[in-house]
Amino acid sequence: MIRTYIRRHPVKTQRFLEILPGFVSWSLILFPFWGSFLFPELVAYYVITFAVYWLYRSLSIAVLSTVAHFKIKASMKFDWVADIKKDFPQKWDSLHHIIVIPTYQEPLSTLQRTLTSLTKQSYPLSNLHIMLSFEEREGEAALEKSTQLKTEFAGIFGDLWTTLHPDIHGEVKGKSSNTSWGAKQAKKLLIDEKGLPIESVTITSEDADALFHHHYFAALTESFLSIAKPYNTIWQGGIVFYNNIWKVPPPIRVLASVFSVTQIYILMRKDRLVNFSTYSTSLKHVDEIGYWDTDVIPEDYRLFFKSYFAKKGDFEVEPIFLPIYADAPEAKSFFGSMHNQYQQLQRWAWGASDDAYIIKQYILAEGVPFWDKTIRVFKTIEDHFLWPVNWFAITTSAILPPLLNSQFGRTTIGKTLPQTTSILLTLSLISMVVIFIIDAINRPPRPHRRNIFSYIFQPLEFLLLPIIGFFFSALPGIDAHTRLMLGKYIEYKVTEKV
Repeated sequence: MIRTYIRRHPVKTQRFLEILPGFVSWSLILFPFWGSFLFPELVAYYVITFAVYWLYRSLSIAVLSTVAHFKIKASMKFDWVADIKKDFPQKWDSLHHIIVIPTYQEPLSTLQRTLTSLTKQSYPLSNLHIMLSFEEREGEAALEKSTQLKTEFAGIFGDLWTTLHPDIHGEVKGKSSNTSWGAKQAKKLLIDEKGLPIESVTITSEDADALFHHHYFAALTESFLSIAKPYNTIWQGGIVFYNNIWKVPPPIRVLASVFSVTQIYILMRKDRLVNFSTYSTSLKHVDEIGYWDTDVIPEDYRLFFKSYFAKKGDFEVEPIFLPIYADAPEAKSFFGSMHNQYQQLQRWAWGASDDAYIIKQYILAEGVPFWDKTIRVFKTIEDHFLWPVNWFAITTSAILPPLLNSQFGRTTIGKTLPQTTSILLTLSLISMVVIFIIDAINRPPRPHRRNIFSYIFQPLEFLLLPIIGFFFSALPGIDAHTRLMLGKYIEYKVTEKV
């Protein structure tokens, strides 16, 4: 019945499912306020349950990010090329890698830095084929950058192509449509014209500011040649926002630290690992499923679930325990940087717009193992739906029932609720200590000599988290959910570049 209704009423069901994230998040945020008057005990149990859930997540991050940290350190020291040559002597250099770099209004210096980083790869550079996918609407600036980069890096890689992505009716301007265009052009040039077998080519979507560890493509090659189903796999490295960590304001630096360690942690959770930002898969696979969708803004989760349901659940993300260095949001002024950070997080939170697609595919897809797809979809919806809720649930909800309902405040549970949640949330701070330590070990050194005050203030920056959490987690999250709920769709906004 549900499948039939969705097929008969695609527009109605789409709007209902777009309303759902905002409805759920607003309901959970407001429940402690009105529920304190009508159902104070129920609110108390809700708050305690959430505190236990938060403690579990915090301890998981503490343990698994530590394990992931040691795995990354070991992988960074490993001689991947020697290992490939030993295990696959006849075909160690048979794999080719297309790298699509979608770009719009990126400074020339950023693109030069990205290409320079690729020249340091330990895997043969003749097997790397770079596609710089500019936007046609950038005009003469794109042509000038294209000409200079092709001249500067001529003859270094197997190929260095540039293309101009035109404005196509029906497409949504942004990374997904640009990546799709660049990937199709690269396939024509490398497979259709040069005749390379598509089975021996991977394709990587690389953010314009991303810098791969120099063993990344060697490790990708080793994994591709080793695993049983390379055409049913996306590979994900650990995204760390360290390129400009010492240049951004303290609030953004703290967020970059938390996000970086979280991305390291998630490599250990294959049950909920979804490709993000910069990642690789096989060209054969993306060609089979029709490349990246061109009518969406967030492309990473969409590509995973499009792949997952197309392959009937026989699809997964394989971690590569090597860092991929990215930029934290930065502008020429303090407030410009803060605005860039807010826009980035609003765009990430807009990933909830994919939930309608994911839920519909979950219901309509046949032949996918029930529990596997249920766990996959539930964990994604959990992350998206609770994004704006987390801050309110762990900061204000516990004090509301006894504060707003004096009669409940005189009961045993009313008196002990703040203390109970305080103990649970204090234990959760273990993860913050672990995040600080792992981040401190992995951050690049300061470009200038440090004084004693910098060592003192670095851990104190983390005391800003409750305030930062509201302005750069709860607020952009509820902003994105509310816009989606009201049908006020956001456009891909290019932030100020430095």
